[in-house]
Amino acid sequence: MKKSNNLPAILIIILSIFLSFNDSSPDVAYEKKLKTETNFSIDNALFHLKNISQKPHFTGSNEHKEVQKYITTALEKLGLKPEIQRQVAFNKKWKAATTVENIVAKIKGSSGNNALLVLTHYDSNPHSSLGASDAGSGVVTILEGIRAFLANNEQPINDVIIVFSDAEEIGLLGAQAFVDHHPWAKDIKLVLNFEARGSGGPSLMLMETNGKNKRLLQEFAKSNSSYPISNSLLYSIYKILPNDTDLTVFRENGNINGFNFAFIDDHFDYHTEQDSYERLDRNSLIHQADYLMNSLDYFANSDITNLNSEDDLVFVNFPLVKMISYPFDWIMPMLILAVVCFLIIYFAGARNQKITIIGSFTGFAPFLLALLISGGVSFLLWKIILFIHPGYVDILHGFTYNGYLYISAFTALTVWILFKVYSYFRSIKSADLFIAPIVFGIMLNFVIANYLPGAAFLIIPVFITILILAIIVFTNLKKTSSLILFAILSIPSVYILAPLIKLFPVGLGLKILFVSSTFTTLLFGWLIPILLKQGKKSHWQIITGLASIILFAMTTFSSGFNVDNKKPNSLVFIENIDTNSSYWATYNNTIDSYTKQIFNENYSEGNIPESSGKSKYNTKFKYHKLAKFQNIPNSKISMILDTIIENNREVNFSIIPQRKINKYEMYTSTPMEIRGICLNGESYDYETPLKIKSGTVLTYQMANFDTEISILLKLPKESKLELTLNEISYDLLTNPVFSLQPRNETMMPMPFVTNDAIITSKKLEF
Repeated sequence: MKKSNNLPAILIIILSIFLSFNDSSPDVAYEKKLKTETNFSIDNALFHLKNISQKPHFTGSNEHKEVQKYITTALEKLGLKPEIQRQVAFNKKWKAATTVENIVAKIKGSSGNNALLVLTHYDSNPHSSLGASDAGSGVVTILEGIRAFLANNEQPINDVIIVFSDAEEIGLLGAQAFVDHHPWAKDIKLVLNFEARGSGGPSLMLMETNGKNKRLLQEFAKSNSSYPISNSLLYSIYKILPNDTDLTVFRENGNINGFNFAFIDDHFDYHTEQDSYERLDRNSLIHQADYLMNSLDYFANSDITNLNSEDDLVFVNFPLVKMISYPFDWIMPMLILAVVCFLIIYFAGARNQKITIIGSFTGFAPFLLALLISGGVSFLLWKIILFIHPGYVDILHGFTYNGYLYISAFTALTVWILFKVYSYFRSIKSADLFIAPIVFGIMLNFVIANYLPGAAFLIIPVFITILILAIIVFTNLKKTSSLILFAILSIPSVYILAPLIKLFPVGLGLKILFVSSTFTTLLFGWLIPILLKQGKKSHWQIITGLASIILFAMTTFSSGFNVDNKKPNSLVFIENIDTNSSYWATYNNTIDSYTKQIFNENYSEGNIPESSGKSKYNTKFKYHKLAKFQNIPNSKISMILDTIIENNREVNFSIIPQRKINKYEMYTSTPMEIRGICLNGESYDYETPLKIKSGTVLTYQMANFDTEISILLKLPKESKLELTLNEISYDLLTNPVFSLQPRNETMMPMPFVTNDAIITSKKLEF
C-alpha cells in the first residue's frame, strides 16, 4: 500500500496562516494604488510627521505650542479657517483637569444640517514620548487626507468637522471640552477617530455605540475599505474593558456613534521616547490612510442621521470576501443545528464503524490533557522567564522587545506538547480523536452564546469540522486526496484562529500567553485528521520540538537592551514639606548604571510613606533612599472663601506655583464626599455625590498659559478637608540643585509613571 503523505496538506495550512496575516494590512506596494485612487501621498504625511515628532509635546510643554502652530498653519494652507478652542476641562471619571487648546476647523457641506467629525489628538504623553504614532500618525493622516479630499473640488453633503484635540493623554480632556462647550458638537452624527497604541501592525476597526452595531457595520462595509480588520469578539471585549479614547467621550456625553481606527503592534514603543518617526511602521500609516480616504468620502456624502440599531451582528474577517456577518439571533439556531448535524453524523459513523464509541470517548483524554498541560506550562513558564529575566518586569506594559519571538516559541512548544501527548494514543483512530475537539467546540459555543456572543463566529470552524467528519463517515476518499481536501476546507478555521493566537498577548501582554496556547490547542484539535496518523509517530513532533528550542534560544540571545531596544528606568526626588524629609525613589526592579548613581548602597526595598503619584498600572516604588532635604520651593496656598451655603460647605482656595510646575495631584487618605467642583471659574456638579474612600481627588496638568489654579470644592456641611498636595516638575535632570549623570544611549525614561521628576508633598487642612 502506498503511504499517505500529509506534507501537501500541512503546506496548505502554513499558507493559510500566512494568508491570515498577509491580508490584515496593506504594504508599500499598495501605496501607489492609494495615491492613484485618492491622491493621498504617504510622502506628504511623513513630511508632516517628521516635523511634529521632533520632541515631546505634552500639554503644557513649549513644544506643544510649536506643534499647535504647525497644525494650524497646515490647515490654513489648505484654505481652511482653523480656530483654537481654549477651555477649562474636567473629566469626572479620570478626576483630571487642565485648560485645553483644541484645534478645530470645518468644511461646509451642502445640506448644512449634519456633520461628520474627523478626530485625533495632537498632544503626546508626558513626559518623554515623541508621539509619532500616538497620535502623530493620526494628525498627519488627517492633514494629508483632508488635502486630498479638498483637491477633488467637490462640496460634501454633510459638514466635515476636523478636531485635533488637546490633553487626550491626561484624561480625554480636549474631547470633554469640545462635547460640553463647542456649538458644533450638537451637529455631529458620526465620528472617525484615529489612534495608536504601539508603532506598527494592522489597524483595527473598533466601533463605539450606545446601541447595537448592525447599522454601523453595514455602513462601514459600504465605505469599501480595502483592508477592514475587525471582529465582533474585539467589539465585545472593547465594550467590557475600561479602554477609553476621545471617541468614548462623544459616545458617553454626546450619544454619538463612531469608529476607532488604531494599530496596536510594537506595544513596547507605546508612550516612550521610541515612539519616533523612524520606528513608525509605514504600512500602518498606509492602512490608516486607506480607512480615512474610503470612510471620509463615503460618510461625508451619505445619510448619517440614524446609525443606531436594535440589532447586533456577529462579524469576522474571512478569506476572499474580507468580512462576513450575521445577526445575534442566529447564534442559538446555528448552535442547535451544529449539535443535530454532529449527532446524526456521529451515530452514522458508529453504525458503519468509521467511528468507535469507546475510541471516541477515550479520545477526550489526550485532548483535555493537552489543553491542561499546554495552558499550565505556558502560564508557569512565563513566570519562570520573568524570574530569569527580571528586566522584563520593568517593561510595564508587559510586551517585551522580543515578544513576537516568545509568541512563536510558546506556540511551537504548545504544538510539540500536543504531538507528544497524542503520541501515547496512536492506537486510536484519528476519526475517534477528532470527536473531542468537536464536542469541546460545541460546548465552548454554548458558553459564548450566553456570556460573550461577540465570539460566536467560532461556530464556523465547528461547522467545518462537522463537514470534515461527514466526509470521513460517508466517503472513501484516498488518504492523500482527503488530507488535501480537509486542509482546503480548514482554511477559514486557520484564517480565523491564527490571528487571535497573536492578538491576545500583543493586546493584553505576554502574561496572557496561556490564552494563545488554548487557541493553539483548539485549532490543533480541529486539524487532527490532517495532523495525526494512526499507529505512526509524527515527524512534526520532532520539527516543532526543535523549532521551540531554537526560538527560545533566540529569545534568550535577544533578551538584553541596546540602542534600538532601550531599557526603561526611573528616578524621582520626593520632598515632604511637613516633615522636612526627602527621598530618592525608583520604580525599577533591576538597578542599572543610571539608577545605581543613587541606589548604590543604604537603600530600602518598598514604597515610601509619602504619596507617590498615579500610575497607569498602579506601580509602586520598588526602592527608596533617604536624601538630603533641599528645601525645594513649594506653591503658595491662598484661602479665598470658606462658607456654608444651605447644607453644603464650599471651600475655595488658590494654588500659586513658586517654580515651574507641570502637574498637581491632590489625594485624600480619609473618606470624603464631593458634591461639586469649580476649577478656574468652570463649575462641575455631581448629580450623584462622588464618594472617595481614599486616593485621587484631582490631577491638574498646568497648561502653557496657566499661572495659578483656583479650586472650589462643594462638600457636606460638616466635612473637614484634609488633602495631600503633590507638586510635580519634570526637571530632575536639569535642575541645578542636582548633578545626575544622564542616561546612556541604551536607556530611556520609564513610561506610565511619574519620572525624571521633583515632587514636593504637603498636607492641606481647611
